[in-house]
Amino acid sequence: MKHSLKVTLLSVIAIIVGVFGGYLLRGNKNTTTPIVATTDSGVDIVAVVAEDPSEIKKGDVFGSQNETIFKDSAFGYLQAGGLEGEGSHALLRIGGKNQTVYLTSSVTDLDMFIGMEVKVWGETFKGQKAGWLMDVGRVEVLNTKGEVPQD
Repeated sequence: MKHSLKVTLLSVIAIIVGVFGGYLLRGNKNTTTPIVATTDSGVDIVAVVAEDPSEIKKGDVFGSQNETIFKDSAFGYLQAGGLEGEGSHALLRIGGKNQTVYLTSSVTDLDMFIGMEVKVWGETFKGQKAGWLMDVGRVEVLNTKGEVPQD
């Protein structure tokens, strides 16, 4: 009878701990998802992807966590739409249309940052129509309520 009582008591404690733990975890709403890769040196976070644009804050960084891989960078106001099929988004910058950077990204969803002022890092490609075409690998949020630059 003693053994049965111990098993029952331990089962009840395990259920309580499980329910309480699940409740706590449910309340922790993480707005980012790390993309993890295993390298020769172990497990590395390759990129962080935004899940909910309303939870993004100034200073948040998404995409690659390695600051040294991308040599090209630019900052400005992000809007949807490329230039005649080149890029999925445009980074509007002071100086007019000839300063616009057309963007695509294989690392992060740029739609999450539409209407924000951001700094992007990536690799520049030669475009057919676009003067500057970049594949973005890293995004830093400078202002969540961006303003279109005035020329």
